Amino acid sequence: MRRFRWLCLALLPVLAVAGNRDDYARQWPLQLAEEGAGAYRVELDEAVYRTAIDPRLGDVEVFDAAGVALPAAVTVAAPPARAEPRVQPLPWFPLPAPVPTVGGGDLRLVVERDDNGSVRRIEADAGGGTAAGGGAAQWLVDATGLAEAPRALLLEWEPPEGPMQVGYRVEGSDDLRRWRTLNAGTTLLDLQRDGQRLREGRIALDGPARYLRLVPLRAVPGPVLTAVKVELPPPAVAAQRRWLALEVGRRGVDENGREIFEFELPGRFPVERVDVELPGNAAAQWTLQSRDSDEASWTWRAGPWMAYRLADGARSAPRPLAAVVRDRHWRLTAASPVGAVAPVLRLGYRPEEVVFLAQGRPPYALAAGSARARREDAPIPSLLDALRRQRGAAWQAAQARLAAEPQELAGAAALQPRREIDWKGMLLWGLLIGGAVLVALLGLSLLRQPPARG
Repeated sequence: MRRFRWLCLALLPVLAVAGNRDDYARQWPLQLAEEGAGAYRVELDEAVYRTAIDPRLGDVEVFDAAGVALPAAVTVAAPPARAEPRVQPLPWFPLPAPVPTVGGGDLRLVVERDDNGSVRRIEADAGGGTAAGGGAAQWLVDATGLAEAPRALLLEWEPPEGPMQVGYRVEGSDDLRRWRTLNAGTTLLDLQRDGQRLREGRIALDGPARYLRLVPLRAVPGPVLTAVKVELPPPAVAAQRRWLALEVGRRGVDENGREIFEFELPGRFPVERVDVELPGNAAAQWTLQSRDSDEASWTWRAGPWMAYRLADGARSAPRPLAAVVRDRHWRLTAASPVGAVAPVLRLGYRPEEVVFLAQGRPPYALAAGSARARREDAPIPSLLDALRRQRGAAWQAAQARLAAEPQELAGAAALQPRREIDWKGMLLWGLLIGGAVLVALLGLSLLRQPPARG
C-alpha cells in the first residue's frame, strides 16, 4: 500500500499534462445544425481567439457531456461553394449561307447600329447566297452589351427531323471588318434514341469580342436557332475576412531616428492582411514587424509600402502577409514624420474551424484558454480528404455553432502556468544528501569506537 501511494505521487506531474475541462478558462456550448452527424465543424469567433493563449491554438478543445475530450483539429475554413455560371441572352441575326465555298466567300454586310454599337438591323449579301433558314446557316451574334469576357455560347434550336451533327467555328470582331478565330471548330449534336435525347449546344470561346460570327465547317443542314445565350463566369466569392482595429500602445523613435508605433493584439488571431489608417487626407510609407513576446526580436512582416486615404474615398488596398501570423506584439515604422495623430493598425483574418468527431453523449462544448492543457490533434484533415473522395469535393462536415454566451470554468486561474515540480532533481538531491548523511554517520561511528590495543 505504501509503495502504491508513492507511485501515485510520482505520476502527478504526468497527469497534470493531460488536459481536462477544468483546466480551461471557459467553454461555449455547441448548437448542432443536425443531429446524428458523424463529424461537425464549428467556426471560431473573436471571443475564442481572445481567450486562447497558445500560438498553435492547442488550448482549444471539444468535450462531450461527461467532460471527455473528443478527437478534433483546427483547420482552415473550406472556401464557399462556387456559384453557378451566369447565363445571359444575346441578340442574334441570320446571315446568308456562304458560297461558293463554305466559310470562304466574301460577306458584305449593311449593318444599322445605335450609338452604343448594338445591332438594330442587318442586310447581308454573300455573292448570291440565300438567307439562312434551315440549311448550312451562319449567324451574327451581338455581344456589345457584355461588360466582361464570355466563357461560351449556348445555342438552342428546334428539334431536328433526324440526327444532327454539325461542325462550326466562331469568329470575333470589334468592327465587323477584321475577324479573328475564337473557336477553330466545335460540334453541335442532337441525337435521339429510344425516347432519350443527347444534345450539345455549348461552344467555348477563347477571348472576348463585340461581335461573334458562327460559320459552318461543311455544307450540311444546320439547326434552326431559337435562342442564343452567353455563359459568363460565376460571381467572385469574396473571402469572409474580419478586421481588428488596434490603437497605438507606445509611440517612440528607433535607433535610426524614425517614428515607431507599437500595438498589442488581444488574442491568437490568424492575421493575413494589414492596413494602416490616418485621419483626413494622408499618405505615409510604412514597414511592419511583429514578435510574440517582449524578450523576442522583431521580425519583418511587410513593407515598405505606401498607405494613403483621400477625402474623395480613394484609399490604398490592404497589404497581404507572406504567411499567417499570430504574434501578440506589432510595430509600425514610418519612413517620415506623420504628425501628432497616431495611426490605427487594422489586422485582417479569416476565422478558422474546429472539426471534431461526435463521440460520447451530447451536449458538446468547445473550451479555450489554458496554460496547462494541450489538445492532441487527431488525423481530421486526412479523414476529411477521404470523405470528400467518397462523397464529392463539395462535401463538408455538419455545422455547429457556438453559444452566444460562454460559461466560466477555471477562469483566469487556468491562464496561469502551473508550478512544475522537478521530481528527478529532488530525488537526485535526496540521494546525494542521504549518501552524505550516511557517510557522516559511518564516520562518527568509527570515531566513537575505542582504539585498538597493541
